[in-house]
Amino acid sequence: MSPLRLRHVELIANTASGGVGPDAPDLARRILAEHGLRGRVWTPQDGALPDLLKRAVDAGPDLLAILAGDGTARAAAECCGPDGPLLAPLPGGTMNMLPQAIYGDLAWPQALEAVLAAGQPRMLGGDEVEGRLFLVAAILGSPALWAPAREAVRKGRLDLALGRARRAWARAFSGRLRYRLDLDAPDKAEALAFLCPPISRALSDDAQALEAAALDPKGAAEAFRLGVNALTGDWRRDPAVRTARCQAAAVWAARGLPALLDGEPVRLAPRASIRWRPKVVQVLAPA
Repeated sequence: MSPLRLRHVELIANTASGGVGPDAPDLARRILAEHGLRGRVWTPQDGALPDLLKRAVDAGPDLLAILAGDGTARAAAECCGPDGPLLAPLPGGTMNMLPQAIYGDLAWPQALEAVLAAGQPRMLGGDEVEGRLFLVAAILGSPALWAPAREAVRKGRLDLALGRARRAWARAFSGRLRYRLDLDAPDKAEALAFLCPPISRALSDDAQALEAAALDPKGAAEAFRLGVNALTGDWRRDPAVRTARCQAAAVWAARGLPALLDGEPVRLAPRASIRWRPKVVQVLAPA
């Protein structure tokens, strides 16, 4: 397949994001110029991020590149939609879940160079939970409370991680979730994870479904192990996890649901519905 011909690129660089340095806008401009592309590099100095996304899409580019966190990448996917400009969600945040799924371990300049030189469009599906989009994975329930501790570990702040882990432990494993996958009978679990095709080992990249994983530790020892695995990112390999394939799900609990949507902590209502959307946005991926 021949490389895609691009003429007009709009790029948003959030210099306040965790993985974007102050020199990133100038470097992005040089890369675009080297490829003979017209467009503009936007930064937060030009306005608030939601307004920048709208202005960049309204400019009618062939490609919208985002150098920011997962939350901004998800918002950009919603702005572009399946029929809008191509999207390149470059790694510019802390967790970079969506960029990792598309570009692997490439740093953002190398990822941008790769797609400008020989990128190919790829339709990306995703999931919607109570009006919120996620394109990689969602975790509902107590393991979502461990995210702040995990981020402290990544930054080398073990003292901060320990304090956050203690707070998470005090709140975790205090109530089970009820859930239903598609039309199956209701069941219970400590927590649920929903994995989109880009990171699911059980689904092909073009699968029109998502993988659901029920996390259900029995007793304090398994709960501790699951908590440690949540810190290291290996929770899916835990023996207290069972998986299934579905296109829709309902989850409910006695109180509000703590959740991680593509790595971003959110609080959901006590009842939440999840549904698969086969066409969310076209991303520009390496050939």
